[in-house]
Amino acid sequence: MLSCRQGRRSLLFHLVAPFDLQLTVRKRGAAMIRSFLAVGVACTLASCTTATPTGAPMKTYGYAFAPPAFYSFCKKQPRLCDTQSGDAVVMMTKAKADQLQAVNHLVNSRVRMRSDLATSGTDDVWRVPSDVGDCEDFAIGKKDELMKRGWPSSAMLLTVAYPRFSKEGHTVLTVRTSEGDLILDSLTSTVMKWSDTNYRFFARQSQDNPDTWERLS
Repeated sequence: MLSCRQGRRSLLFHLVAPFDLQLTVRKRGAAMIRSFLAVGVACTLASCTTATPTGAPMKTYGYAFAPPAFYSFCKKQPRLCDTQSGDAVVMMTKAKADQLQAVNHLVNSRVRMRSDLATSGTDDVWRVPSDVGDCEDFAIGKKDELMKRGWPSSAMLLTVAYPRFSKEGHTVLTVRTSEGDLILDSLTSTVMKWSDTNYRFFARQSQDNPDTWERLS
């Protein structure tokens, strides 16, 4: 649809331009349309896309500040903050995919969402949840359950993201796999590739150093 300004310019052109100029422009416009259609068909046949390639991992760059409660939690639960034990990337199989989905659903159905303020009277406390918790507790609980099932801690990274059009951070668990970086989220029981979510990913734990976080692009 034309904007108001574009519509006025088009109308003015037809009112004042000589007929032969209008004809020339129409011919050129038709040629341009045929060219655009040809490109569109070629892209359709070649599956042209500018989206993130399927299975592409997140890109990290530079240092990021960790959430303040991260450090106090890691002093109490160092094994759940470890990012250097075992394989850095899990080779996915159907059994692995089913197990990942089952753990995500298990924690989401077992734990009820409740803010730290309501639970402990403070703004930000990280813990392994039993029956209640907030988003980072869900992520920690899922890492705990997966480690009990033999998944390597190095492939599971606590991650902070922002929902679209929101400035409020949300913590999820990223699992690095041969099929790409997968997201386990407290808001859905469906495990998704990071590029298929509606989040803007901000930072996650570093696989090189469990005490640091990295920015995400």
